[in-house]
Amino acid sequence: MKDLIIATRRSKLAQVQTDIIMKRLKDGFNINSEKLLIITEGDRKLDVSLDKIGGKGLFVKDIEMALLEGRAHGAVHSMKDVPFAISDEFEIVAITEREDVRDVLISKDNVSFKDLPKGAKIGTSSIRRAAQLKILRNDLEIVSIRGNVQTRLEKMKLQNLDGIILAAAGLKRLGEEKLITEYFDAKEFLPAIAQGALGIECLKNSDCKQYFKALEDKTSKLMVEAERSFMKELNGGCHSLIGAYSEIRGNDLYMIGNYQVKDKVIKKDILGDKNQNIELGIKLAKKILKGDI
Repeated sequence: MKDLIIATRRSKLAQVQTDIIMKRLKDGFNINSEKLLIITEGDRKLDVSLDKIGGKGLFVKDIEMALLEGRAHGAVHSMKDVPFAISDEFEIVAITEREDVRDVLISKDNVSFKDLPKGAKIGTSSIRRAAQLKILRNDLEIVSIRGNVQTRLEKMKLQNLDGIILAAAGLKRLGEEKLITEYFDAKEFLPAIAQGALGIECLKNSDCKQYFKALEDKTSKLMVEAERSFMKELNGGCHSLIGAYSEIRGNDLYMIGNYQVKDKVIKKDILGDKNQNIELGIKLAKKILKGDI
């Protein structure tokens, strides 16, 4: 067969993540592939927070256009960047094995979170991260910064920040784990929906779906679908404070979620049959909205 063309963002991390998929296609099925690099709307507007310019879909729409126009056979996304509603023409055909879901602190001089000076300046553009930081330490000053990993590290120096919050998964994939000062407990500091997971998107009528589908990790898919179901029920996204952590326990799926209801962050958990993962996400969302104990 001819080489597969895989669309992705131009950032170093996005390309490394696509390289992972390309290597698996080659090693597992002897399928060659190449990258089509796309500058998305979200990448072009780094001076404005996502909630003010349209949310996570800005990282996806330009890439989907490449699929529609036949310039690419598939696309690799960080699933935390994919909105819960995607157009009918498209399908997430595979969720691959998930990386570390935790958020991490990278601090100046490697100072631990509890030892950061009073009023320390911490960089993040995430409503979720900012709110959870303030719950842990309400003295912190949150500074909004956006951009890829390298850009944020540079902004940390230029703006003289005491630290920044990033996803462990991206740093590990980039081979930059050494930069991490401290990992947050994922059950206490809830990650973004689907954090650490990669998804492969195709047109629903694509002839190439079967090749990408073979890369799916069933356990990761169960967790990611549960979290995205939770997000969909709450209509959550970049405009809202929402997070989730999930794990498979034998035949069960355990999930913790948080969401801001009016001026209060509500946090609840749920346990149930892993094969009812979509329903569990919906139930957890309703539990939070009702304030059930």
